[in-house]
Amino acid sequence: MDDLMYSVRNVSYKYPDGTHALSDITFDVKKGEFIGLLGANGSGKTTLLRAMDKLLKGVEGSVHLDGVDIRTLSPKDIYKKVGLVFQNPDDQLFAPTLFEDVAFGPTNMGFALKEVEERVMSALHAVELEGLEKKSVHNLSFGQRKRACIAGLLAMGHEMLLLDEPTAGLDPMGEYKMMGLLQKLNKEKQVTIVMATHSVDLVPVFLDRLYILSRGKIKRGGAPEEVFNAPEDMAHIKLRLPHIAELIYKLKHEDKLDFDRIPLTVGEARREILKSLETSLKRR
Repeated sequence: MDDLMYSVRNVSYKYPDGTHALSDITFDVKKGEFIGLLGANGSGKTTLLRAMDKLLKGVEGSVHLDGVDIRTLSPKDIYKKVGLVFQNPDDQLFAPTLFEDVAFGPTNMGFALKEVEERVMSALHAVELEGLEKKSVHNLSFGQRKRACIAGLLAMGHEMLLLDEPTAGLDPMGEYKMMGLLQKLNKEKQVTIVMATHSVDLVPVFLDRLYILSRGKIKRGGAPEEVFNAPEDMAHIKLRLPHIAELIYKLKHEDKLDFDRIPLTVGEARREILKSLETSLKRR
């Protein structure tokens, strides 16, 4: 398939102490998709991202990038296309200023000074950090440092981002701002994104497809509305439904209100509630 970017087949991984971190993971990522890996802490999300970026030795199964087995690719070949953003931005930022940090990647890729500058400014514009290029990375806010990490990868021209808990540590407004930024990169810049997260409330608003991980295995997969239709299954793997979906589920099954479907966003919930009220009034 021409639009297939990643093909992960039967991937398993054991830590040196014998712990099974991943067990028989299989899924695809198409170009332009925004995919979520949802799971509680210790579910295997971060390990899977590292396996996709060829950062682990001893991975069983296969991972293909643009049809090529990553075991045959050099780190440079992979990093030309794919960038991994760690959960803690301080593990990734190191240069004295924001400009120098974002410029490090394209400079080492051999681009001319003028193109490096253009790439840096374009990346900073994309993550809404324009005007801060001379600022010390240590004086940026936590959310700004997270966006700076993304800018560093965009400046290198990455077609795909692997993001490990990009909203972790942010306040609610910061979470939505980060997700809005990622959605903009995905829709407007056609950057393919695979995001590990445990935030169930953000998932249905922004993601195209979702995979639930538990104890290193994919338990469910599909569009968010397909995945979030079994609260008992979610509870079993230590996750809950999005708050909106949980409310409507209880109204439907405990209070016997008439709903055609379980909505996942505020807008969808409003429409379903109004429809249910209209139906109830007609029956009186």
